[in-house]
Amino acid sequence: MPLPRVVEIEQRLYSRRIGDIGAAVRRALAEAGFEGRLQRGDRVAITVGSRGIAKIAEIARAVVAEVKRLGGKPFILPAMGSHGGATPAGQTEVLASLGVTPESVGAAIRASMAVNRLGRTSSGIDVFVSREAIRADRIIVMNRIKQHTDFEGEYESGLLKMIAVGMGKRHGAAAMHGRRCASLREDVPQAARMVLARGPVAAGLAIIENGYNEPAEIVGLSPEAIPEREPALMRRVRRNAARLPFRDIDLLIVDWIGKDISGIGMDTHVICRRMIWEEPEFRGTNVQLIAALDLTEGSHGNALGLGLADLITDRLLRKIDMSALKTNVLHTGWLNRAKIPLSFASDREVLEAAFIGLGHPSPRKVRIVRIADTLHLSRMWISEGLLAEAKRNPRVQVLGKPVEMTFDRRGDLK
Repeated sequence: MPLPRVVEIEQRLYSRRIGDIGAAVRRALAEAGFEGRLQRGDRVAITVGSRGIAKIAEIARAVVAEVKRLGGKPFILPAMGSHGGATPAGQTEVLASLGVTPESVGAAIRASMAVNRLGRTSSGIDVFVSREAIRADRIIVMNRIKQHTDFEGEYESGLLKMIAVGMGKRHGAAAMHGRRCASLREDVPQAARMVLARGPVAAGLAIIENGYNEPAEIVGLSPEAIPEREPALMRRVRRNAARLPFRDIDLLIVDWIGKDISGIGMDTHVICRRMIWEEPEFRGTNVQLIAALDLTEGSHGNALGLGLADLITDRLLRKIDMSALKTNVLHTGWLNRAKIPLSFASDREVLEAAFIGLGHPSPRKVRIVRIADTLHLSRMWISEGLLAEAKRNPRVQVLGKPVEMTFDRRGDLK
């Protein structure tokens, strides 16, 4: 089957970046007033989640060092809800895959899944918090501010979610998805406020990334300022978020999906496909078909979100840990996102199947975009059918001339 020629392009993205991580962390903790809440010898829990936050090990190491300098005794609290198979060993393994180990950050990891129940939200949803966290003398809540993959609201994926879901361990994750998007919009903020009122949270560190998956800012917040200021940070992130630079795409090829890329494998704001029946689909790029080619090692077999794709490869299928996938999807509730699409032996077979699904379009007119993953959107490959549009976009630079798509002996894209 004849395939289109492709050309590499580069788009300009939001590029602010932090030069000195240690200095940024010290400044953020000072802004949060952390030292004034710390007594010498206090046991300080530092939350680290399962997301692929840029330089997370370096940031965690800097937080640990500053807590020690101020006289505290820090430890790392895995705060990732039901991820890692909802086991202490699994969550410790997830942190290690992100480069966060006792040796790399200079502090012990306490991964117990035990929780305490603090109360209920106004809708009757139980609120849980990690026992290790609630028994610490102080907690530093650290997370990236990011658009949520499931809904749009005042609070999406940030510090309040880390408190209510991540620190709630398996029980908290299940409870905070109990009413699906209604819980995420309404119960998560209520639960987080309950933990802030009753728990020893001493500071919040809000990490903002640029379009190149690099730390752009670390904002320090006092406990009382977390719910007040997080919405404005969320709006700033939304304005600067990276997107695909085209309105209509026939086929989007995604080389890698995974939990370390997005909680749902692919950023739904990028692919403009949410697949939640009670929520409207995103406006933006119209993508007819999505082909997902592989699963990241950092996903540990959890391929949640593969149901957002239409076509996958056999190598992705072989990497799925069904136990991890089932655990995660049953805690989120949207079972269709774990459906297994049509699978093919090679990338070339995936492309040929896509062409059949698209009705055998002309190779010169078909609109194809190939990206590494939904986190890295500065460089991508496009088919000739998008070349004229790319040249008209002032934020896009065409890097060469169209070339034939190349495959290895197995039929996989090079």
